Amino acid sequence: MTSVVEYQGDLRTRCVHLQSQSALLTDAPTDNQGKGEQFSPTDLLATSLASCMLTVMGIKAQQLHINMQGFTLSVTKIMAANPRRVSAIELTASIPETIQQLDTSTKEVLKKTGESCPVIKSLHPDIKISIEWGEWTT
Repeated sequence: MTSVVEYQGDLRTRCVHLQSQSALLTDAPTDNQGKGEQFSPTDLLATSLASCMLTVMGIKAQQLHINMQGFTLSVTKIMAANPRRVSAIELTASIPETIQQLDTSTKEVLKKTGESCPVIKSLHPDIKISIEWGEWTT
């Protein structure tokens, strides 16, 4: 088992990761009758993509003895109706100077590693994913 999720009332859940016992709360978003005081489940879906990408890129960077600290992906989740669902996830990279200065082939390895993370491979193909690498030049 990975986690236990308990409904707390008022459209809030408490999610406990069993291995670490760390917990997080979710709320329904304000545009769907919720308080919006915590991540919504769909926020977590979109955020998981960025987290997964940076994690696998970090693993590859460690193998290559590269410091990835400070690499940021900003996440925009776009919802659709009928049925209500995540229709798109837009990611925008903010890349530290240490990464920008890497040679083209190393940057391409990191980029391809992120773009093939387990979460991106698990998302429904109808979800449009766009990644703006910004000052990343390959």
